[in-house]
Amino acid sequence: MSSPLPPTAFDRADEQPDALFYVMPRMVVHIDRATLEALTTYYSDVLFENADVLDLMSSWVSHLPESPPLGRVAGLGMNAVELEANSRLTDRVVHDLNANPTLPYDDNSFDFVLNAVSVQYMKRPFEVFAEVARVLRPRGRSIVAMSHRCFPTKAIRAFHIPGSAERYRIVSLYHDHCGEFDGVESLDRSPEGADPLWLVVAQRCE
Repeated sequence: MSSPLPPTAFDRADEQPDALFYVMPRMVVHIDRATLEALTTYYSDVLFENADVLDLMSSWVSHLPESPPLGRVAGLGMNAVELEANSRLTDRVVHDLNANPTLPYDDNSFDFVLNAVSVQYMKRPFEVFAEVARVLRPRGRSIVAMSHRCFPTKAIRAFHIPGSAERYRIVSLYHDHCGEFDGVESLDRSPEGADPLWLVVAQRCE
């Protein structure tokens, strides 16, 4: 799939294979406690009972609420130890999206695909979000949460920018480009005095 962004937008300081970077578990988070709670609260507002969820680029914690009770919670990430430590997951797959953007799930498998503070690491996002649309059910939602912290050497050049406006634009473009989403919206749920919480939410077309 062609990209409407220049190739240099996806350059990184560290271009070694991601499998080397993530070979050791990294039990960290990119946002502070207040912002984590704000993200969990947002999820509790939009998720519905028995929803099937894909936690894309998952790790040792998914920030999901205790209520409502969910159905399947699939986790796709880079480190098996991290995924095994995540008690919210019902199934786990180690998979490098930068090496292979094809998601190992059937069409129409999920009601929600969540990506929490990891979209900045994608080198092939247009292919990935076309796959997100494929595995979502009609009217299912993609929710991308962003903030201002990251592993800087692994974040693409396009995300080494201050503020939210350009990040909203880029992640909205990721959704729009595949032509399978409508109603793309940007939300600021940043708690006062805490790390920012910027959300891009898109709904798969019928």
